[in-house]
Amino acid sequence: MQFIDYAIVAIYLAAIVGLGFFLQRKASQGIEAYFLGDRNLPWWALGASGMASNTDIAGTMWITALIYALGTKGFFIEIRGGVVLVMVFFMVFVGKWTRRSQVMTLAEWMKLRFGDGREGNTARLISAIANLAFAVGAMSYFSLGGGKFLGELLGIADRRAAIFMITLAMIYTAVSGFYGVIWTDVFQGVLIFGAIIYVCILAMQTVNLPDQFTVSLPLSDGGFQEFTNNLSEWSSIFPSLNLDLPQEFDYSSFNLFGIIIFFYLLKTCLEGASGVGGYMSQRYFAAKSDREAGLLSLFWILLLSFRWPLVTSFAMLGIHYGLNNQVITDPELILPTVLENYIPTGIRGLLVACFLAAAMSTFDSIINSAASYWVRDIYQTYINPNAQQPTLIRQSQIASIVIVLIGLLFSFYQTSINEIWGWLTTGLGAGLFMPLLLRWYWWRFNGYGFALGTITGMTVAIGYKLLDISLSEYAVFLVPSLCSLMGCIVGTLVTAPTEPEVLENFYRTTRPFGAWQHIAAKLPERSQLAITQENRRDLISIVIAVPWQLSLFLMGMLLVMKQWQSFLLVFAIFALLSVCLYFTWYRFLSEKPKSSQLEAQPESND
Repeated sequence: MQFIDYAIVAIYLAAIVGLGFFLQRKASQGIEAYFLGDRNLPWWALGASGMASNTDIAGTMWITALIYALGTKGFFIEIRGGVVLVMVFFMVFVGKWTRRSQVMTLAEWMKLRFGDGREGNTARLISAIANLAFAVGAMSYFSLGGGKFLGELLGIADRRAAIFMITLAMIYTAVSGFYGVIWTDVFQGVLIFGAIIYVCILAMQTVNLPDQFTVSLPLSDGGFQEFTNNLSEWSSIFPSLNLDLPQEFDYSSFNLFGIIIFFYLLKTCLEGASGVGGYMSQRYFAAKSDREAGLLSLFWILLLSFRWPLVTSFAMLGIHYGLNNQVITDPELILPTVLENYIPTGIRGLLVACFLAAAMSTFDSIINSAASYWVRDIYQTYINPNAQQPTLIRQSQIASIVIVLIGLLFSFYQTSINEIWGWLTTGLGAGLFMPLLLRWYWWRFNGYGFALGTITGMTVAIGYKLLDISLSEYAVFLVPSLCSLMGCIVGTLVTAPTEPEVLENFYRTTRPFGAWQHIAAKLPERSQLAITQENRRDLISIVIAVPWQLSLFLMGMLLVMKQWQSFLLVFAIFALLSVCLYFTWYRFLSEKPKSSQLEAQPESND
């Protein structure tokens, strides 16, 4: 980093903080503005913000390491979380179901599903606590990766670099709320997109990989060892069902590749059908209509697809560096190594600013969405129901600071990006998704079942993490999720069903598919027909949309790899699936507002 690089980074940081303070007046109008932007933000801004928030620096470093080591197999492994396959479920049906609730947080949503009595309040409180716990874990993960990236570039301690980044994100987020999150993310997204184009062109012009090349893989004992890859296998879209890595390699846990990918696909589809919380759901609560919920999802996915040629480009440049100099020992340090050795002065500062943007756009989204759970679902509901808007805004700012401090403290006990990412996606996430899944599709599921299932799954996931119990990824997922499922069933069956009036209102408002037949039967026949037609289209569309997103993301990787035959095959699949999605999903997007006051009517085909 030269003086001009530091100057560019400083200008970027000053611009972001300045934009946050510029938006302070809009955010201070009330918590509806502070957490949802008054539900008046354009769909393209919400989608662009989602892309920027998903393109975090920690995940980019980790996925680059996977692609560097394993090629396209790394893409299939990241179906577990990095591909963000849950987005197609939001695009097709979960997003519009979420938007129809017209609430502020996932915890407040429990009032719609389970009522506003003791049952609903119990589910709401537990949901708020669970989402806050997950936010702390996510904050520690992102700060670990961001600190490792910035610390390596600036030659300072990783922790100090993480504190610096998160503090800046906390300042402008606490001041400007959701308005600041969205519009700074849009600005940062433009920078990220520029970085993607530059790095991809650089990689395609610079790198022509030989038939064999050497990379470095992490060992189970924390060390590293060189490993020789074959280009045809490294870039294959039909990888072997077994990796056959020696047991001393950390990645040997993926040796049963076919079974693992099936497991990840099943897990991610279940999570997508459940509808996750946090900043992803927040953007759907803020959407203006069902149509805009679908459009923001589509835009989000299209923009996010560019992340995969980016990480592939970094991986190829990392391999190229090893061919011409020495093999990069730690794959998680490919990004700073490439920036140092391939990017000229000035451009380097711009790219560093871009990746700081990626890190900070994730920080601000987590901070703002997590603070909403404290303010809306705990403070305003249980502590100070009569609080005025200035008091609630002040609580929002205090909550933002506290969440950041706890997340940073937790990150001090983590050392591996992969380790904490695996725990978040298959451990804590598994402990929370089963109650989220059942809430949509089983009418008998009640608030007590949600609360007990969430407590059980979260306790098991956090317990083995604190006790440092080593489990395989199957067990990391299955144990918390099965314990959570048992808690859901026991809590539901030993308590009374949710009030019929609450269930009828929820079904009429949301219109999900699943075990709701006797509730649906109470609606007029015309409404039942409209709901059945919509549900049928959604089920057909999701079967098409999952391979559609996978082929879209894989296509960019193959383009950068210059695997033209594979690229044309995947492009043909993508084009065919896109046509199918147009006829089953896109042309049925409706402009009509959906609310609990309106009965379902057949939707127009415009």
